[in-house]
Amino acid sequence: MTRLLTPLLLLLASTATAHFSMTLPKPLGDSDDNEATAPCGGYTASSSSAATDFYVEGDAIGMENGHPQTNWLFRATLDQTAASGWTQLFPIVMQTGLGNFCEPKVVAPGNWTGKRGVVSVVAHSPDGLLYTCAAVNFVSGTAPTRSDCKNATVTVDFTSDSTLTALLSASGSSSSGSPSSGSSSGTSTPSASASSTANAAPGALAGTAFSTGAVAGLLVSLTAAVGGAAMFF
Repeated sequence: MTRLLTPLLLLLASTATAHFSMTLPKPLGDSDDNEATAPCGGYTASSSSAATDFYVEGDAIGMENGHPQTNWLFRATLDQTAASGWTQLFPIVMQTGLGNFCEPKVVAPGNWTGKRGVVSVVAHSPDGLLYTCAAVNFVSGTAPTRSDCKNATVTVDFTSDSTLTALLSASGSSSSGSPSSGSSSGTSTPSASASSTANAAPGALAGTAFSTGAVAGLLVSLTAAVGGAAMFF
């Protein structure tokens, strides 16, 4: 009996202590112990950090979440040290449910094309604020469909979170051509659309101050079907 229980207990323990991992783009590093350290979870970003391409007209940001509920902030900066100048790339979203969540089409400012920078995900979870970063090269165009942009059986809705928004205002940050500062009037109403693929364009968001065209295809709510295919509502 002891031999049978030990692997199960180890699995439960690892699940209970896990925060989140950034799956896309490739992060600077991944350390549960240091994720509460701003701005990049204990890792140092610099001009020499290995960088991956991030397409300014739409690219994927993905996480694997170890908490039952988390609010997410997607942000980026041209400051290669990740010290300041943060721009919000997407409305703040709340994930309910454990596992993978990937937004396939996050937009960055077009005038960042050809420049290096940092894409960051900040989680507001039961453990407080958790951080991770990826060094990127901002390139023109839209990213190809990414097979590793996966969604578990989770629900995701736009929400407001003053704690996350404060991270932007504190550094004199701005809004990109995508969203400005999340939903200013609380949780947004999901639009009606559906798809059978995990990388399909999400539903449109109405009633925000986001610039025209940049919000087309934003995710409002997601429930993933078996096998990683997603349905958007």
